[in-house]
Amino acid sequence: MNQRILTLGIVLFISALFSGCKQQLKVHSENQYSTAKPWARWWWFASVVHQKDIQQNLDWLKENGFGGVEIAWVYPLNRLKRDTVNITPRQPWQSKELAEIVAFTRDYAEKIGLGVDFTFGTLWPFGDSKVRPEEAVMRYGDSLWHQEITASWEYPVKGLVIDHFNPEAFEKYAMRMLKFLPKPARPNQNACFIDSWEVETRKLWTKDFEKMFFLEYGYDIQPYMDSIYSEAYAGYYYDYMKLISKLTLRFYRQYDSLLNAHRFLSRGQCAGAPCDIMQAYSIPDIPETEALLFEPYFSRIVASSAALSGKNIISSETFTCLYGWPSDHIRQENTADLKLLADALFANGVNQIFWHGKPFTINDTDTIQFYASVHLGKTGKLSTDIKPFNQYLTKVSQYMRTGRTYSTLALYLPQEDAWMKAELPVEKQFKWAWGEYEMRYVEIPGQTRNFNPIWVNGSFLQNSKVKYGLLHNGDQTFSGLYIDVAYMEYNSLKSILAFAEKGLPVFFKQPPKEPGMVKHSGYHKIFAQITRLKNYYSNEELFLKKIKPLVSGKDIPEFWSRTDGSNLYLFFAHPLTKTISFPLDYGQSFTEKTIERKIQISFAGKTKEYTLRFMPYQSILLKMDKNGDISKLDITYQPPVPTVIPREKGKIEKWMVTN
Repeated sequence: MNQRILTLGIVLFISALFSGCKQQLKVHSENQYSTAKPWARWWWFASVVHQKDIQQNLDWLKENGFGGVEIAWVYPLNRLKRDTVNITPRQPWQSKELAEIVAFTRDYAEKIGLGVDFTFGTLWPFGDSKVRPEEAVMRYGDSLWHQEITASWEYPVKGLVIDHFNPEAFEKYAMRMLKFLPKPARPNQNACFIDSWEVETRKLWTKDFEKMFFLEYGYDIQPYMDSIYSEAYAGYYYDYMKLISKLTLRFYRQYDSLLNAHRFLSRGQCAGAPCDIMQAYSIPDIPETEALLFEPYFSRIVASSAALSGKNIISSETFTCLYGWPSDHIRQENTADLKLLADALFANGVNQIFWHGKPFTINDTDTIQFYASVHLGKTGKLSTDIKPFNQYLTKVSQYMRTGRTYSTLALYLPQEDAWMKAELPVEKQFKWAWGEYEMRYVEIPGQTRNFNPIWVNGSFLQNSKVKYGLLHNGDQTFSGLYIDVAYMEYNSLKSILAFAEKGLPVFFKQPPKEPGMVKHSGYHKIFAQITRLKNYYSNEELFLKKIKPLVSGKDIPEFWSRTDGSNLYLFFAHPLTKTISFPLDYGQSFTEKTIERKIQISFAGKTKEYTLRFMPYQSILLKMDKNGDISKLDITYQPPVPTVIPREKGKIEKWMVTN
C-alpha cells in the first residue's frame, strides 16, 4: 500500500511538472526601465555601510547618465588576501540593520530618479549558511559531496548551494530573501536578479530522480550514469538531459512566480543552465544575456526567445572580463572597445545595458575595484567619457525598443544536437563551462544573416500555427523555416509536417535522426512525407530565393531590425564587430578607415538600394517607411581614439582548461 501511495505521488508530481511546460505570457509594466538608460551592477563588499557613502555613490551614478543600479552583495575585501582570521565588521547578512540600510538605499535612489534591483542573494548561485545538507544540491553517486559558497557577505563563514530542483528548499531560501528585501510600494517598482547558472552540472541529481526518470522513460538511468558523458551513451544522456531540463524550467517558473506574487519583477540570466535554453529565457520578465564571457552572438538566442514570448526588454550584463581574466587593463579601458562590444550586442537584439560594474566606494574616494569588471569610478581612463557614452547607449537602446523585432526567417536551434554531444571540444572548454548544452558557440548560418533570423525550437513550434503559408508565433511572422540539425524530436518533426502541408516553405540541410533511447516507429515515414511536399527544399539557394531577404548585398555587417508597423528600423554595427571573440585585444576597435557596403533593403513590398558608409568607430541606424524612403538617424558618438597593445602570446590559451 505504501509503495502504491509513493508511486501515485510521483506520478502526480511528474504530471504537475510537465503540465507547466507551456509558457503563459504575462502582461506587466516595464516603466522601471522606460528611460533605456544604462544601469550598473553595484558591488557591495561586506563592510559597515553608511548612508553618506550610499548617497555619494548614487549621486555620481545619476550625474553620469545611469538609470539605476543592481545591488550585488559580495565578500569583504580581506578575502582577496585569503584572510579568514580577521573578521571585517559589517551589518550581519539578512539582519534588521542591513535591511534598514538597503531600504534607505532604495528610497534615496528613487528620490533622485534612479531604479534599484537586487541580486537575490549574496554571491551566486543561490545558497547561504542556513541551507541544511538535505536541502543542498546533489551529485549522483556521491552522497557526501556539497557545493559550497565561500565568497559571500558571510565570509569566512561558508554556505551551501541549494538544490534548485527541490521546490521546498528554494521556497525556504526565497522567503528569507523576501523578508529581508524592502517591499515594493507598487508592483514592478523593483526587480530581483538571478545570475547565470553556476551550479555544478556534472551528474546533477535530486531526490527521487531515478523514480521520476523510470516513470517518464521506462528504464533505469542509474546503470549508465558513470558513463553518461561518453559518446557511446549519447542516447541515455539525451533522455537524462530532457528530465534535467524540465526540473530546471520548473525552478525558473517558481522563481518568477514567487517574485511576481510579492510585487517584484524577475530579471534573469539563464546562460549556462542545463535546459531548453529558449524556453528558460521566456520565463523572466526581463531576460538577460551577458558578454563578453559569452560571445555576442549568443545574445540572439536570448533576443529570439524574448521576441517569441512577447518580452520587449532584453538586458545584458556587459563588459565582463573584457580583455581577459580577471582584471587585464583595469582602469585603462578604451571606451571605443566598449562601444564595439555594445554595438555587437545591439546587433544581436539587446536593448538595455547593465554595466559590470561599479564598486561601492567610501568617503567619496575611488580606491576599490572589482576583479572581473571594467572600472566605473571617478578615476581611470573611462572616467571623463562615461556620461557621453551612456547618452549614446541610451539613444540606441530607445530605438531598439521601437515596436517589435522584425524577421522573415525562422531558424531551428540545434538543441537536440547539443544534448546528443554532451561535452564541448577541449579547446572550447572553460573552467566552469564544459557542456554542449550551454549553446554558447551556436552561430546563425552565414547565408541566413540577410534575413535577421530568429531562433525557434520545438517548445515554440508547439505553440505556432501556419496561415496563408506564413508561420505565426505570438506577434512574429516568418516566411520560411530553415533547419540544419542532425537530430530532431519526433513532435517537432510532426509539427513541421503540418506546417509544410499548410504551405510553409521548409528547408532541411540533411535528414534528421530521432534523439534519445525512446524511438517512434513512424519517424522516418514522417520525414519522407515532408520530402514529397512542394514546400520542402533540400537546396539552400533555392529556398533562400523563395524567402525574400530583408537586406541583401555583399559582406553585410551584423544588424538587428525592429518595426512599428509603418516603419522599419535597422541597426547596423560597425564591420569590426565581426572580429569580436573573447577576450578582446586592447585597442581592437582602432581604425582609421571609412568602410562602405552597398545593400538593398526590402520592406512593405518596397525594395530600395542604400550605401552604408561607416566612419571610424561609428555604427549606423536607418529608418525605412512604408513608401520605401530611407533616412539615417543621428546616433553619432565619437569615443577617444583607443590605445593599442598587441595581443600577448597565449592570452586565449590560458583560459582553456580540461576538466
